[in-house]
Amino acid sequence: MAVYVLVLVALILCLLCLSTALLKWNEVRYRKKGLPPGTMGWPVFGETTEFLKQGPNFMKNQRARYGSFFKSHILGCPTIVSMDPDINRYVLMNEAKGLVPGYPQSMLDILGKCNIAAVHGSTHRYMRGALLSLVSSTMIRDQLLPKIDHFLRSHLSNWDSSTIDIQEKTKEMALLSSLKQIAGIESGPMSEEFMPEFFKLVLGTLSLPIDLPGTNYRRGLQARKNIISMLRKLIEERKASMETHDHRDMLSSLMRSDENRQKLTDEEIIDQIITILYSGYETVSTTSMMAVKYLHDHPKVLQQLREEHLEIRGRKRPEDPIEWDDFKSMSFTRAVIYETSRLATIVNGVLRKTTQDMELNGFVIPKGWRIYIYTREMNYNPYLYPDPLVFNPWRWLDKSQESINNNLMFGGGTRQCPGKELGVAEISTFLHYFVIRYRWEEVGGDKLMKFPRVEAPYGLHIRVQNLY
Repeated sequence: MAVYVLVLVALILCLLCLSTALLKWNEVRYRKKGLPPGTMGWPVFGETTEFLKQGPNFMKNQRARYGSFFKSHILGCPTIVSMDPDINRYVLMNEAKGLVPGYPQSMLDILGKCNIAAVHGSTHRYMRGALLSLVSSTMIRDQLLPKIDHFLRSHLSNWDSSTIDIQEKTKEMALLSSLKQIAGIESGPMSEEFMPEFFKLVLGTLSLPIDLPGTNYRRGLQARKNIISMLRKLIEERKASMETHDHRDMLSSLMRSDENRQKLTDEEIIDQIITILYSGYETVSTTSMMAVKYLHDHPKVLQQLREEHLEIRGRKRPEDPIEWDDFKSMSFTRAVIYETSRLATIVNGVLRKTTQDMELNGFVIPKGWRIYIYTREMNYNPYLYPDPLVFNPWRWLDKSQESINNNLMFGGGTRQCPGKELGVAEISTFLHYFVIRYRWEEVGGDKLMKFPRVEAPYGLHIRVQNLY
């Protein structure tokens, strides 16, 4: 028995020595002259596990030790983390100086090499131009808002006297509405086949790029293949019908070419569709869910929001849709959406990558390193937002608050989210029909997580009843 104990102790000591040696070797490996302070964690895995588990606390602890500009190794690559507002703005505004998008490899692999987040330079300009033409104010007013209104009026029509998972409902809402806007796809066999594959794709984008059976990364790659197959079939059907039918949706716009825009290949079209779905899905669904949560918890906010929408509805017949002028008059609704995005922190930050060795903040950042613009803490900065942990939509009624230099909730520079206004229009329309039709109460006991993504792991259940 004593021998076994001695062997076990020896094995434990060997493992401890090996672990210490690996950590030390990885630190020495990245101890290049001119790099910021910080720790790098384990070989290959870095500090990704600690980052994903501890989230904001990991960042706070590192900032307390090393300041607002430090090195780490997260999401599969060596990374500089910046929490300095001035540096963040410089990085976002200077893509031409070698600071290009640097999203994790898993995201690039699953969203595709032609997605707008992966390209830069002239390719980014013409792809961004193509996307902006799809979500311009004119397009929202004339084509997209009527589709959104028609879909949401139907989607919210039968919730009375039922207990629903508002997280699941808003996920379905965001994806099905986008499919209708992009390609006129109604709820049915294709959307039912598409939805589970898309959810697997989303999970795969925020995972370590380890291609082994059972990993979210492997499932995400397979989901991408299945989605590409569905979209190729859709494009072929559309090509066959475009001569006889005047389709008025995003897919047809992407497939057309004109003298002002370069024609996109099928591969580029597919990657753009996946990107549009991906970028709009999580922000719209999660902001809608969290708005319902915050409105439930703040009756005075709900009362003022409901009054705004009842006033709009009072000017219209019951069957009349929400129109552009109605949307533009929803000033308090817009404030609720911005405050929800700020307090829930739907987006924690953005990534850039260096294309050459460069000096930044007095340090030398090697070529190929990521720079993580960690914007989360800026949302809770008391100098920018007095009483930052209080849900206070009234702070956004001053429209200048939307354009302050440090408001990076929708990105910054040439990479600001092109679909921001479309997302706001969709959430506004959802809130319109939800608050004028229903009152609700939480069933209780549902847990919310805020990192690495905002979600209710077991759902967010509410009991819904007609308002009148």
